Amino acid sequence: MADKMDIDAANGDKEEEKVGPAPNLPAERIITNNFNLINQAVDSFDARFTLRALRSIATIRKATDFPEALAFGIRTAFPKPQNNARQVLEEMLPEDVRSGGAQQNGGGEANGAAVKEQDVVEIAEVWVYLGLLVQVSDAQYWVYLFDHQEYQRGADFSSNFVDKIRSFNRRTMDPIGAKAYFYYALFHENLAPLPPSEQSPVIEIRPVLMAALRSAVIRKDDETQAAVTVLLLRNYISTADITQADLLIAQTQFPASAANNQVCRYLYYLGRIRAIQLAYTEAHANLESATRKSPTAGPAVGFYQQATKLLIVVELLMGDIPERSTFRQPSLEAALHPYFKLVQAVRVGDLQAFLKCVHAYEQQFRSDGTYTLILRLRQNVIKTGVRMLSLSYSRISLRDICTRLHISSEESAEYITAKAIRDGVIEATLDHTHGHLITTPARDTYSTTEPSEAFHARIEALLGMRDECVMAMRYPMNKHRQEIAEAAKARERERELAKEIIEGDADADDGDEGGFEGM
Repeated sequence: MADKMDIDAANGDKEEEKVGPAPNLPAERIITNNFNLINQAVDSFDARFTLRALRSIATIRKATDFPEALAFGIRTAFPKPQNNARQVLEEMLPEDVRSGGAQQNGGGEANGAAVKEQDVVEIAEVWVYLGLLVQVSDAQYWVYLFDHQEYQRGADFSSNFVDKIRSFNRRTMDPIGAKAYFYYALFHENLAPLPPSEQSPVIEIRPVLMAALRSAVIRKDDETQAAVTVLLLRNYISTADITQADLLIAQTQFPASAANNQVCRYLYYLGRIRAIQLAYTEAHANLESATRKSPTAGPAVGFYQQATKLLIVVELLMGDIPERSTFRQPSLEAALHPYFKLVQAVRVGDLQAFLKCVHAYEQQFRSDGTYTLILRLRQNVIKTGVRMLSLSYSRISLRDICTRLHISSEESAEYITAKAIRDGVIEATLDHTHGHLITTPARDTYSTTEPSEAFHARIEALLGMRDECVMAMRYPMNKHRQEIAEAAKARERERELAKEIIEGDADADDGDEGGFEGM
């Protein structure tokens, strides 16, 4: 089905990590600064500091000295060369970087005070963060690994890496673990044979992802649960296992507190699954939500383009015509050119133009994963042509319909028009005796419930967006406890003030009585 689904591959991951530290800082400085953020996340049990460290991955991986900076970060966190955690990470680095670091070990160990201070950094979260950077380091050299058929190296490291993460069972490690599973699945997707082959390695990693999903649900790890659910849906769709994907959706619940990028991906895959299952209304709702939530400009525009392409095809399958303004957006104009030609053919009901467009852009449609859905549009094109003829003529013969729509026989034309009448595409009747299609006079739209239904749909969409914004708001942790403590302190101050006032009044009364007696 979807031969090439690269909407959240390496480029897509860079898109979600656009925001990071100041780009004028060197990569090694950014890595060491992220150690402090991770330590703060562990001390305060606040995942926001970890997320800030993860956002800087895109900035770090673009640096020309990324391997050297990563080696510096490993040696800063683990200054002892015999440390097993350091050895595991350094084995994945290039040989020249490892040899350069060996020469620096003597000078690093000479300073005992510095080493003692750096040993504080040796916590599990820092090791997992560095391991994630090692995964990214391999991702940066994908071209080299593809050319030399060494992609198995990154997959093996990722397998051991996620197993180690699961063994830690630390809630402060959840955001980094979710990102590690993403790269774990991405490495295996690029191992031969590629999906949708039944011998693809993506099928072998499903038990690991299912076990990770069960553990995330039990541990209430929303980040990993959302990431693994999206990865499983992507996995099933890549091998056309739509039934299993539907069962996963029915038996799991996507976390409401998931990050926005994971929600967009989940809605996109859900919309694709529903479109394949002919549930176009539900698919349209999910895809429309995905396009609204996704960025419309910047590096993340690739996901927006892919979701919009599928949304256009679903709208055509529903019998609707997308608005022309959709194709005029600067970020979509070039990417949607084949779909613009397709919409033009469907809008006028020209079957020959539709077949010509599908043949001309077949490779593009296949790469987008929409080719099989577009093939379903043939009947919609004919129905559109029938609707155009019914609007133009109050009475038209079946023979003329065959001539204008290039239909082989009058029997086929009669069947097509009868089905269009039954589906509500046109309002007409068939005169079987004389072989004519008689159009019913148009009714006033405002006398029906169609305007109120459209108004209700808009209000429902706006209210849903408002509820999602409220749910997405973040509040400081333990803020209510601070308010309770402050209120208790305020009450205590009021009691002390009232006590002082009472004591002051008592002293004043005693002084007055003494003065009266003295007089």
